[in-house]
Amino acid sequence: MRVLLVSSAFNSMTQRFFVELSDAGHDVAVEVYAGDEERLAEAFAVFRPDLAIAPFLTRAIPERLWRAYLTLIVHPGIEGDRGPSALDWAIQERWDLWGVTLLQAEAEMDAGPIWATRTFPLRQAPKSSIYRREVIDGAVACLWEALANLERPGFQPRPLDYAAPTALGRLRPSMKQADRRIDWSRHETAEILAHIHAADGVPGVLDELYGRPVYLHAACAEPRLRGEPGQVIARSESGAICRATVDGAVWIGRLKPKQEGGIKLSAVQVLGDALPADLPVIAPSEELAYPNPVEEVRIEHQGDIIRLRFDFHNGAMSTAQCRQLQAAFEQARARSPKVIVLAGGDDLWSNGIHLNEIEASADAAAESWANIVAMDDLIRAIILATDTVVVAAVGRNVGAGGAILPLAADFVLVREGVVLNPHYRNMGWLYGSEYWTYLLPRRVGWERAVALTEGCLPISARRAAEIDLADQAIAGEAFDLAVQAFAAAKIEGHAAITARKQAARDADEAQRPLAQYRRAELTQMYRNFFQPDSPYHRARNAFVFKRPACWSPASVRLLASTAEPGGIAPPTLSETCRPPAAVGF
Repeated sequence: MRVLLVSSAFNSMTQRFFVELSDAGHDVAVEVYAGDEERLAEAFAVFRPDLAIAPFLTRAIPERLWRAYLTLIVHPGIEGDRGPSALDWAIQERWDLWGVTLLQAEAEMDAGPIWATRTFPLRQAPKSSIYRREVIDGAVACLWEALANLERPGFQPRPLDYAAPTALGRLRPSMKQADRRIDWSRHETAEILAHIHAADGVPGVLDELYGRPVYLHAACAEPRLRGEPGQVIARSESGAICRATVDGAVWIGRLKPKQEGGIKLSAVQVLGDALPADLPVIAPSEELAYPNPVEEVRIEHQGDIIRLRFDFHNGAMSTAQCRQLQAAFEQARARSPKVIVLAGGDDLWSNGIHLNEIEASADAAAESWANIVAMDDLIRAIILATDTVVVAAVGRNVGAGGAILPLAADFVLVREGVVLNPHYRNMGWLYGSEYWTYLLPRRVGWERAVALTEGCLPISARRAAEIDLADQAIAGEAFDLAVQAFAAAKIEGHAAITARKQAARDADEAQRPLAQYRRAELTQMYRNFFQPDSPYHRARNAFVFKRPACWSPASVRLLASTAEPGGIAPPTLSETCRPPAAVGF
């Protein structure tokens, strides 16, 4: 089947749909729709889809297209829910049960016939976490049900009927900042967390701290500290601040200034000198549930196994965070465990260097360099840990250098449903480092390594295991127990595994030293970072300030141009994306 994905961005749900459909043997293209109706119409005409699906849309598909082609829309809400703030309302109002619905496009937004729906218990968690996990998994289940229904002769989707007992939702308006406002003198901790969770990612909750308007992000409850409601009563080494409530306190990990060019950073960074000099610095409490914005890295002992958890906001790893994680790894290794499990974060495993930190720095080129050097140092430490069995347990999505990081381990286990993006070039034609020219070909061969890094396409956990990028793809519900069993099984074979590991490292070093891989990669990256007209800086700026991507790596035009000699030309890249000849490729 020919399936066209129409999306406002090549986001996590669109990528998951892309890999699921591609793995199942369907012909899939992705068209990023930012409002150019003629370009979208051309994509439909060229691709001639049997089915169009919109996993993530912020504007309606033109009527002439959904009337001509069967078009299904993913709505992150229960049956009957309508409007652009579905998850926001559900989280803020603390619903117990929520869902996702796949419905047919019609003139009335979110009111078309229903092809499939799924419900799930609604965790009290940030919106992005629920979206990446329950909503996307539910949407994929709806996708397969819809495709099965397409094969059923005479199948008709059922119309939305508010008289039906299953239609528990209703039309809701777009949530405004007035709806999100926190009254620190009245709202209890649970309600404050619901407000911040509901605004997670975009737009954040607008508030004021020390006379500065800021958006609040990344919050959790504090179990012990108390103070005057609304007052900042402590900070953490990680950059979070603690703010008292009427019945307790909350930690707030990230703030975004309400100003032109405001960048979301740690709360301490944003507030800077406005914070009192004598504000207590609080160490993480064992009572504070992990993950949290106070303790980004945690070492957990399980006999001869050490589990190293690292949960960095949005999976981005700054220079300091890379150094922190390297220190934690070396501390864990110094305790002589048989196995170290790199467990990553609960919502994202890693996305490589921290583009927000770089964009906010006084010298973006210098900070980019410091960040990639720190990332390389971390990965080198893992590669050289020949006395320990290292297992990367990739339970959530990975991208860029964060997708190379697990390859430094001896074994890579990936949860089914995870999407991997082992490439860099769509960030202004970055060459990439993290020893990828050593680690990636070592697993998949040079030809496939080049295809992965130049194709800029996501791959599924199942596909990663098929091509040996991962050792196993494990069903989601069994992942944690399977990782534990896998690590335990390596304890007895520790001596043999580490002996083979040291021998292989010695042979690899004799063939080509690690330092040479690093030098060659960083030579390219130096050009990317320090060349004045490098497109990396414009692409990074566009990413940080959420301007639309220049192209989809699976767009109709691009796929057509590579499939047919003399076929339709690939899309013209904007100046943000176009590499000057001297970048070093």
